[in-house]
Amino acid sequence: MNVGVSAIPLRFVALAVAITFVWGTNFVVIKWALGALPPFLFAALRFALAAFPALLFLPKPKVSWANLALYGVLIGALQFGVMFWAMREHISPGLASLVVQTQVFFTILIAVARSGERVSRLQIAALAIASCGILILLSRTDGSITVIGVLAILFAALAWASGNIVAREAARGGTNVNLLAYVVWSSLFALPPLIACSLIFDGLPAISTSLANATAWVWLAVLWQSVGNTLFGYAAWAWLLSRYSASAVSPWALLVPVFGMSASAIWLGESLPAWKLLAAACVLCGLALNVYAGWSREKR
Repeated sequence: MNVGVSAIPLRFVALAVAITFVWGTNFVVIKWALGALPPFLFAALRFALAAFPALLFLPKPKVSWANLALYGVLIGALQFGVMFWAMREHISPGLASLVVQTQVFFTILIAVARSGERVSRLQIAALAIASCGILILLSRTDGSITVIGVLAILFAALAWASGNIVAREAARGGTNVNLLAYVVWSSLFALPPLIACSLIFDGLPAISTSLANATAWVWLAVLWQSVGNTLFGYAAWAWLLSRYSASAVSPWALLVPVFGMSASAIWLGESLPAWKLLAAACVLCGLALNVYAGWSREKR
């Protein structure tokens, strides 16, 4: 049975922080690897290693092939493929980690459109506050961010949100879905569109050259995307959600852009002028208010 936030043992709080640290700092790893690998090839390698060899040991989850395929395309090609493309030239890792968290609001809006779920006034206020932060980013671009970059990450966030709805429908199908197996098997369906996009947009010469010149550190970065970020992160997060309520676990996700922006500033020298901090504050306040709105509704 799920319990309240006050009952979560300290070691599980440490696990939640570790997951968000991995997810947040991973944006810097992505940026570093994109200096050696074309974006769609990088994404394809990520999902290839997420699928193999794990699917040889995990049985197919009890969901339809169509559901697995849709989730794989949404998360693999449309979220990470587009996000990697944007991060190569159009947006810094720190800001990407911030903007992509708008998936929370897209998830709510899609749920409203599909099932008629009601949106509270607090959630509307949260969306308005977060939107102010996005507008600041769109109006004050510099060398670390472009309008195209913001719009591309917003599209990636929309794809992530759509994937959330697809996964939720799979979990509601009346069977106990192994979420780790779900991520592994769905990764298969991310590969065809990513490979096609790599051939079209990256080009065969760039693919061949980058693979031939890839160092051990580059391959470690790819492996980290699959094992550390995908398999560990998603599996551990799902485990926490299976033991505790969403209102107890989800607030910890607010640390992802905090770690992402901090790591980008420390390791890549990304500047954090006042307008970036203001935009981040708006987005994070909006996300926090949305979490509070969900917590208040859950207690009723």
